[in-house]
Amino acid sequence: GVRENLVGGQEFLPLSITRPTLPPSPQREPGLLPLPDYNLQPPLPLLARCQGGVSKSQVGNWDFYHHSLSVFVLLFSAAWVGALAMGMIFFCSPIVSIFTDRLGCRITATAGAAVAFIGLHTSSFTSSLSLRYFTYGILFGCGCSFAFQPSLVILGHYFQRRLGLANGVVSAGSSIFSMSFPFLIKMLGDKIKLAQTFQVLSTFMFVLMLLSLTYRPLLPSSQDTPSKRGVHTLHQRFLAQLRKYFNMRVFRQRTYRVWAFGIAAAALGYFVPYVHLMKYVEEEFSEIKETWVLLVCIGATSGLGRLVSGHISDSIPGLKKIYLQVLSFLLLGLMSMMIPLCRDFGGLIVVCLFLGLCDGFFITIMAPIAFELVGPMQASQAIGYLLGMMALPMIAGPPIAGLLHNCFEDYHVAFYFAGVPPIIGAVILFFVPLMHQRMFKKEQRDSSKDKMLAPDPDPNGELLPGSPSPEEPI
Repeated sequence: GVRENLVGGQEFLPLSITRPTLPPSPQREPGLLPLPDYNLQPPLPLLARCQGGVSKSQVGNWDFYHHSLSVFVLLFSAAWVGALAMGMIFFCSPIVSIFTDRLGCRITATAGAAVAFIGLHTSSFTSSLSLRYFTYGILFGCGCSFAFQPSLVILGHYFQRRLGLANGVVSAGSSIFSMSFPFLIKMLGDKIKLAQTFQVLSTFMFVLMLLSLTYRPLLPSSQDTPSKRGVHTLHQRFLAQLRKYFNMRVFRQRTYRVWAFGIAAAALGYFVPYVHLMKYVEEEFSEIKETWVLLVCIGATSGLGRLVSGHISDSIPGLKKIYLQVLSFLLLGLMSMMIPLCRDFGGLIVVCLFLGLCDGFFITIMAPIAFELVGPMQASQAIGYLLGMMALPMIAGPPIAGLLHNCFEDYHVAFYFAGVPPIIGAVILFFVPLMHQRMFKKEQRDSSKDKMLAPDPDPNGELLPGSPSPEEPI
């Protein structure tokens, strides 16, 4: 969860909804429903990756108001097209981890990019809302999920001592795209129609599909031996494979459970500032026209934060690098609460600089911490389950903030609400290194006791091969 460089924007209309009774006007085409503030920034792979291409998917936000109840229902249904795509990116993560372990990073990422290309390209040939639920919401969302997650795993195959720095350099490339894509999408939306824009953007998915072929995993893949296959029946082998590739082994570690729960709790308010920031600026600073400055500030400091945090995390031993996430969540929560307190646009720029910095610190060290917690062989499933746990809170946060805006008629309470979950998540994450240190000391004490209580060797020497042991070990 990962937020993939999304801040609102004034983009093109996502789809055309027919309402025959609507009278024509000079500002719109006859028969088309006006969508005054409905923003869509399509999810795109951000193609800057070490050892090949990788997707960093961004999903746009949908902010609208309605003239009547019937219009509201239509717009609400349309908004769920993009929301479904965003949700599938996270909901599919546990399943992606299974395919990554079974098929490898190369096949999984390439197939995911191909599915995303098909979904985005076919969306350009239909104006039906129900079809776009499938082509854009399901196909494109699932494809982005399958293309994105292997990029977090493949770096652990190549970099161990400098995994944080490698991940920082790789992730910083997405910040360049996060600053440039809003302008590209706006330019395309002004000059060509939505269908042609989808076709142009689908070319990035095709390039990503080719770049994913460069993934060459270095860790050995687990395979069943023929002897084991002959012993069990087909049903037993199926259950064994199911337990092997869809197991909850990572949740047996208490530190991973607490870490994943803390990040999921923080994700409830993580998305809110990025989704509702542009609408807040329109309401509070209507005289400001250069709102794109906020996008550049967030993208620039996010890239800087990813580079700096990657280098710093490599110098921090073990799980103590979690304290970087604690610091980033604390600052993120405080900055979210500071947004309503900004009385001028300059103060809001400063807040956005810190928001981008916090985003960079959180994103970069997520994969290195997963490798530290569960090891490289289970890192794929650890990341997949983590992203899956982040799905519901990340999707639920912005709508809850929107409801608070409708109730109080401003964004002040919404941003105060957005600052609470990251602070709670930071408090939870603070105890993870302490728990790990305590468990490590306990294991050392237990091992020393086992050595002290070990029985003396047999006075007659070792038992001959095949002789039964008098006391079988438990």
